[in-house]
Amino acid sequence: FSVLSLGDSSYEFFCQTGKDFDARLEELGGTRLYPRFDCDLDFDEPATEWLEGVLGSLSEGQEENDQHNPSQGLLAHPIQTDESEYSRTKPFKAEVLENINLNGRGSNKETHHLELSLEGSGLTYEPGDSLAIYPENNQELVAALLGEIKWNPDEVVTVNKQGDVLALKEALTSYFEITILTKALLEKVAKLSTNNRLLDLVLVGKENELKAYVAGRDLLDLVRDFGSWGDSAQEFVSVLRKMPARLYSIASSLAANPEEVHLTVGAVRFQTHGRERKGVCSTYCADQLKPGDTVPVYIQHNENFKLPPDPNRPIIMIGPGTGVAPFRSFMQEREEIGAEGKSWLFFGDQHFVTDFLYQTEWHKWLKDGVLTKMDIAFSRDTEQKVYVQHRMVAQSKELFEWLEQGATVYICGDEKNMANDVHKTLLDIIENEGRLSREKAEKYLTDMQQNKRYQRDVY
Repeated sequence: FSVLSLGDSSYEFFCQTGKDFDARLEELGGTRLYPRFDCDLDFDEPATEWLEGVLGSLSEGQEENDQHNPSQGLLAHPIQTDESEYSRTKPFKAEVLENINLNGRGSNKETHHLELSLEGSGLTYEPGDSLAIYPENNQELVAALLGEIKWNPDEVVTVNKQGDVLALKEALTSYFEITILTKALLEKVAKLSTNNRLLDLVLVGKENELKAYVAGRDLLDLVRDFGSWGDSAQEFVSVLRKMPARLYSIASSLAANPEEVHLTVGAVRFQTHGRERKGVCSTYCADQLKPGDTVPVYIQHNENFKLPPDPNRPIIMIGPGTGVAPFRSFMQEREEIGAEGKSWLFFGDQHFVTDFLYQTEWHKWLKDGVLTKMDIAFSRDTEQKVYVQHRMVAQSKELFEWLEQGATVYICGDEKNMANDVHKTLLDIIENEGRLSREKAEKYLTDMQQNKRYQRDVY
């Protein structure tokens, strides 16, 4: 056996599942034919190295086996896959066609509608898929970081194993991640640092202190708090990981918008540790992208968030805020194909006047019968906050009737709060309206999930 473990080093238990399988297989008497590889978000190089190592080990075993059993073969050839011209490792530079702030004057939010051209790319997508963007780091943050370290911004550094080189400033702008600190990063930095406080922070037993430190801080904080590290610009960047692409639910139908893709992006801005912070990709889209600019993108297909194969099946869409994005694509697609099934949208945000995203389109679809029902909840417009789950409870009888008629339920948006609250509300409705025990209500929802009638795209 051999294990390739995929993860994200910004999480506390990085690749833990892979580590557990690796250890358990060995405990059960398995023979490790190649060492486990733990991959971060940029997994192409290590995954290729692991695969070549595994195939090499298998080939050695095959040669030994062939000597004793010439007619027996273990491995023919690696599986060949056809890749489109543009992909995660070779993104397409899409031209920005439109960049519009959807929120009205006075809103607490800033939500941008982006329209990008896919002309000439050959890229295709379906409703429910995502678009990945490779952003650039904030120019002011990069400038501040360069001001704290001692190396020339124009000094050339090697950024990957292929030997690609960039000027230090460009590498920190477009190649390396500089806004997130991880335990793995601090441990690597500590090996190049002479700062005793940092060396103490990464000691075994200090996990809670380390976890508290990395929360809400970035590379600029790290340099200011503990000083720079390494004896060269090359050593400084050697511990940094490649900036991962950011995924956004696609807000358009390709059938309705040939050679275009639309996104709904909420700009993230907040304060921590005495400094203003900005979401890397969301503010890159909001502040920097103008019509005529190009941005590197690729399509991320999502087979677990798709319209029912039968267009006559009812659908229930629950998507507050930017979670409404894929449902715009659903409606555009269903309008194009003339779907006859009923559709019901639950949408919520802060204020009706300033935050009703795509309001005109939803009302047009209601008027034309493409959208059957719509329930809205604007939490800051009433003394007592009202959310989408409250609207669901108010409509619980009819909602359960739709479930009994075979409706597929979709949830998109915030995982931490909204998605959990909506899940619990669905259980309550099934339990109460179906007159079921809690256990049977949970089985009802599980069965829906297994039959792809309950799908979630949460983040």
